[in-house]
Amino acid sequence: MRKNKLLQLFMPLAVVVLLLGGCSTTNSRSVKSAGDPVASQTKANKKTQSAISSLDSELTEKRKEITDLKAKLAKTQPAASESSTSAAATTASDLANLDYTGQQEIIVNKNNPAFSDADLSTVKGAWATYSDLDGQNRVTDANALLNKSLMPTAKREPLTWNPTGWHNKKTAHGWLYNRSHLIGYQLTGENNNPKNLMTGTQTLNTPLMLAHEMDIAYYLKQSTSHYVRYEVKPIFRGNELVARGVQMRAQSIGDNQVYFNVYIFNIEPGYTINYADGTSTKN
Repeated sequence: MRKNKLLQLFMPLAVVVLLLGGCSTTNSRSVKSAGDPVASQTKANKKTQSAISSLDSELTEKRKEITDLKAKLAKTQPAASESSTSAAATTASDLANLDYTGQQEIIVNKNNPAFSDADLSTVKGAWATYSDLDGQNRVTDANALLNKSLMPTAKREPLTWNPTGWHNKKTAHGWLYNRSHLIGYQLTGENNNPKNLMTGTQTLNTPLMLAHEMDIAYYLKQSTSHYVRYEVKPIFRGNELVARGVQMRAQSIGDNQVYFNVYIFNIEPGYTINYADGTSTKN
């Protein structure tokens, strides 16, 4: 009887001790976790990675929206933009005779790249060709059937070749000229090739040419089965050493998600360029 009473008294006490012991262990772990810098940093890293992933997803969605909007915009350009190249100025001489009147990029031939069926053939797979320099050592033309397989994985090396008319000078926003790739490095990996470099103003190179290159690169990265026919041609007037502008035309094969034919004037706001030799004066 006495033994049973002792057990009855001991059992509640044992339960209390166990509960206290459990709480002590839990609190100890909590304190240890809170005071552990490695655990805290790991938790912070996970949150950062989650935020980055979320931003990447948003960026991808925004890029798609931009691509869709540009496609719609290309079909609804104001008549003024199209009339600036009336009579379908598709030849180099037509474009060379155009003067800059305030709009640096204009649409050519109603934005139709006008590639033939043979031009759009994918039978030979992806390729890129760069035409020879002319008699004055000027860059002439670059053509490609672009695909993800041509895109480089190595980091781009510095450029050393000076294209014709290279008389560069410092400006408030950087440099007057860039060594502008006809076909951007990110598309084919072609870098310090004289047949692929021209003297281009900063605004011609970035943002105007780059914007089209980014659209193409984004499209190519979506699938290894995506192809884009692409041509970039610098437009010279007579024997001048600096191009008056550059014509860019592109068409994605099968779906026309990439589809444009534009001419970008090789000008820089605030400067007057002597296209004969590349010298310039600040306005």
